[in-house]
Amino acid sequence: MANFKGILAQLRSERDQVQQTLHRLDEAIRAIEGVHPKGRRTAGGPLRAAAIPRSRGRMSAAARRKMSRLMKQRWAQGKMKRTKAPKPARRMSRAARKKIAAAQRARWAKVKAQQ
Repeated sequence: MANFKGILAQLRSERDQVQQTLHRLDEAIRAIEGVHPKGRRTAGGPLRAAAIPRSRGRMSAAARRKMSRLMKQRWAQGKMKRTKAPKPARRMSRAARKKIAAAQRARWAKVKAQQ
């Protein structure tokens, strides 16, 4: 029984630690919501997308031209093409074929000799 008492005491202490952590997290959430009212949840639901302000990055005309030039250059070099040229078929020389055929005949001869 002493072993179970120790285990129960340990589990209870871990539960208390988790509760304290949850309490601290709740306080932090409330503090942030107090500073930024748009981050509050509405009626217990998830954050509304409209409540989160978004900043859109603006790009100068010169930057757009530069990016356009670079992309056109990549397409011209073939780095962005979707289809690739098919690889040429690999061919074996006659000497290689003869060597393989001779080795196979030797293997078969060995198998037939063992039978």
